[in-house]
Amino acid sequence: MSVETKASVLPPKGKPKWLRVKLPTGKKYTELRGLVDKYKLNTICTSGSCPNMGECWGEGTATFMILGNVCTRSCGFCGVKTGRPETVAWDEPEKVARSIKIMKIKHAVLTSVDRDDLKDMGSIIWAETVKAVRRMNPTTTLETLIPDFQGIERHLDRIVEVSPEVVSHNMETVRRLTREVRIQAKYDRSLGVLKYLKDQGINRTKSGIMLGLGETEEEVIQTLHDLSAANVDVVTIGQYLQPSKKHLPVKRFVTPAEFDRYREIGLELGFRHVESGALVRSSYKAHKHID
Repeated sequence: MSVETKASVLPPKGKPKWLRVKLPTGKKYTELRGLVDKYKLNTICTSGSCPNMGECWGEGTATFMILGNVCTRSCGFCGVKTGRPETVAWDEPEKVARSIKIMKIKHAVLTSVDRDDLKDMGSIIWAETVKAVRRMNPTTTLETLIPDFQGIERHLDRIVEVSPEVVSHNMETVRRLTREVRIQAKYDRSLGVLKYLKDQGINRTKSGIMLGLGETEEEVIQTLHDLSAANVDVVTIGQYLQPSKKHLPVKRFVTPAEFDRYREIGLELGFRHVESGALVRSSYKAHKHID
């Protein structure tokens, strides 16, 4: 039976209790928060108001966004600005590496906006950032949450060459909803990117999807099968939350029991790690995924 036939199809007024977030606390969080404020460091954890910021920071993990904060794509789920991006800042790799050093980050996640305006889709800055982080922070492990680079292999090869511990690219949603949710992206192209990365020798590949956009249970399970066929190692599954009234509405709030079921199905399919829960985001427990 598909989840769309269940009683809680439409979201109730206000968020359910399992989506309530405790304020981040703890010595490590307080220390990192102070460093971020003092040195004006740019993390997606703070700019995106991530619900897991306290937990991740407490474990020495943080996420940094490169290539500016304006995206060339206008995905219906994403709160990042869309428009004409600024000129590439070629000193950005060093700045990110310095931020990681100041914060004493053990495991860093790098992500970026889409830069379809650039001939290299931003892949050169991506590779240079990984190199800079490695030079300045030789014990820090890395996950790169990359765009699809339009599926162009020579751009993907730049990521392969610097060999991050984990390379991630998110499917975001099921096949039927991809055109509505991701607009300029393509479901099969994203699968192809993940498979190509694995075929080129990346040790750990990863992807994520959001639920609550109108997908059915069968579609979610099919997406997990598709990711398994692409030899993806790690999957994250979380609840979509509407960034603003201009973005796609939440069709339903998926229950904790459903998230648990998807986790069990994913593990049965052979994924090394499956993080599945209402508050799970792409970088949730990211440090575990290199074990």
